[in-house]
Amino acid sequence: MQDQKAYQKLVESLNQYSYQYYVLDNPTISDPQYDALYQQLLRIEDEHPEWILSESPSQRVGDQPLKEFQTVRHAVAMYSLDNAFEDDELKTFLKRIEEKLPEVNKLTFSAEPKMDGLAINIRYENGQLVQATTRGDGQVGEDVTHNIRPIHSVPLKLFGNNWPEVVEVRGEVFMSKSAFTQLNQQQQEAGGKIFANPRNAAAGSLRQLDSKIAAKRHLSFYLYGWGELSEDWQLPQYYSEMIDQMVEWGLPANPQSEIISGLEGMFAYYEKIQAKRPDLSYEIDGIVYKLNEIKLQQQLGFTARAPRWAIARKFPAEEVWTKLLDIEVQVGRTGAITPVARLEPVSVGGVIVSNATLHNMDEIKRKDVRIGDAVIVRRAGDVIPEVVGPVLAQRPEKTQLFEMPQQCPECGSDVVKELDKAAFRCTGGLVCPAQRKRALHHFVSRKAMDIQGLGDKLIDQLVDQGWVKHPDDFYHLTVEQLATLERMAEKSAQNVVSGIQASLETTLAKFIYSLGIPEVGEVTAKNLANHFKSLEAIQQAEFEELITLNDVGGVVAEHIVNFFKEPHNESVIQGLLDAGMHWPTPAAATLVEDSPFANKVMVLTGTLSEMSRPEAKALLEAQGAKITGSVSAKTDYVVAGEKAGSKLTKAKALGVAVLTESEWLAMMPQQD
Repeated sequence: MQDQKAYQKLVESLNQYSYQYYVLDNPTISDPQYDALYQQLLRIEDEHPEWILSESPSQRVGDQPLKEFQTVRHAVAMYSLDNAFEDDELKTFLKRIEEKLPEVNKLTFSAEPKMDGLAINIRYENGQLVQATTRGDGQVGEDVTHNIRPIHSVPLKLFGNNWPEVVEVRGEVFMSKSAFTQLNQQQQEAGGKIFANPRNAAAGSLRQLDSKIAAKRHLSFYLYGWGELSEDWQLPQYYSEMIDQMVEWGLPANPQSEIISGLEGMFAYYEKIQAKRPDLSYEIDGIVYKLNEIKLQQQLGFTARAPRWAIARKFPAEEVWTKLLDIEVQVGRTGAITPVARLEPVSVGGVIVSNATLHNMDEIKRKDVRIGDAVIVRRAGDVIPEVVGPVLAQRPEKTQLFEMPQQCPECGSDVVKELDKAAFRCTGGLVCPAQRKRALHHFVSRKAMDIQGLGDKLIDQLVDQGWVKHPDDFYHLTVEQLATLERMAEKSAQNVVSGIQASLETTLAKFIYSLGIPEVGEVTAKNLANHFKSLEAIQQAEFEELITLNDVGGVVAEHIVNFFKEPHNESVIQGLLDAGMHWPTPAAATLVEDSPFANKVMVLTGTLSEMSRPEAKALLEAQGAKITGSVSAKTDYVVAGEKAGSKLTKAKALGVAVLTESEWLAMMPQQD
């Protein structure tokens, strides 16, 4: 293509495609199609640099970084807004307008979310973007044109031809939540600065002297007004009509904006957007209400700092500063140790907060949070408050680094760091009060001790009474004792005690599973029992031997070793044995020499039509097969029934042999 007019048409088309993608959120060509046209544009401009238009998409990012920012005086002052933090302040605002405009029967307002970003003034002359400046002090700002041009939703040239000779578009530059998350991940990987929130990230991006850096950070823009306009250009009757006009010129406006009437409309819109707030793709901190009729705006005018015809109804703050008094740890029901910040009480999002999560030790180190710091605390909706990071400018001379305790604060058992994970965990699974109810519920479950009559509610009662703290305490309960409980007659109590006593006769595999060792499920427990044959051998097993077992990796092996090393757990296990817990020695697996499944590692997945999954499992184990719950490179066969899902997909990816139910049954040796 060597036709200059065709080149100009290509520029127009690409800008139109960007407008449809970034502003209207309604793309008309695919990304690969756009990329192909953009590459074509670059080739033409390389051959004909004299043709290059300032509005060409290739001209968004400059080649040379600035040496410093230049200050610019605004042609029309950029006012701030008065704030309303309570409904009564909103009522006062409306009443004041009604008193000044008594002749107006019905007041309508344009309502829009208040973006949590930075105010920007973008100047167009003859439709071309010529300058962009920050708000600054409202009178003087900084020239950030080089960092505004890379924002794809900001047109370098206005669409159409009915724009004024001069028009200044005002709006908010912001960073979406997804772009913010991506930026912080990149910063962390590169060892760079971690930003506290999207607003700080957007501000930091606009302060870059090199536009290439800002271009990589995916900033966005929504317009909310205008500054200087050519005097000969006639404004429409309503503010909302002017916003619509600017959208037609190619500029984006917030799609959540609405026209509302009176105080009831204001309250309803506030509630609606506040409910939507967690699901929006960007951060907002309130609602902006603007009188919709422009003549009425002009009639009311401005105070020294703000328009009389607009107000920001702020949401309760979701991010505040306070002092970090201490860091303690909480033990979860699974034994996970979570550091918790003890804070000087502060109102966040309308709720008084004195505690906030710090997630884990790695996060504390990454954020460099120390006891005694001034910290940023964030709470969004119903989300648990979290410490975003320290306010380094206010860090005292003496702060204290946090260290994870070596013993659990609940039970005194050892605290260990999980292999290849950020998590720390209490090893006292059978004795830790924080894990007590979960451990007891698991112990009596069907696949463990299978104690009939001991439901979750009864266990909770027993724990609350202080009668049961550890699994071995079940075996000391009496009929007379249980009969005193609410809704527990003597016959019911007798049934529970009988069920408890019946559970003393079990299998080694069920016993190991009942202990609730982290990551040790039913299959792993069975593999341990079949391999070691005795409880003593499992208790004394070394890490190196454990990882040789099928279905036991490094993480599981570490959990097993740590569990049996803990004296508190050993004490409970001994209590169970003293109560009479017993099992037969696991029989050596009978090798069915003529079976194609002898010593084969197999996985069952999907729904079988001829039998249940447990029945199929029993059949295969009788043939000497080893049944596991997950597919790996060690798997020999996967038997796939109807609606087989991810396990089947993984088997195919690993090249594992897959059998249908009928193919498997055809391979099974015939019974005499």
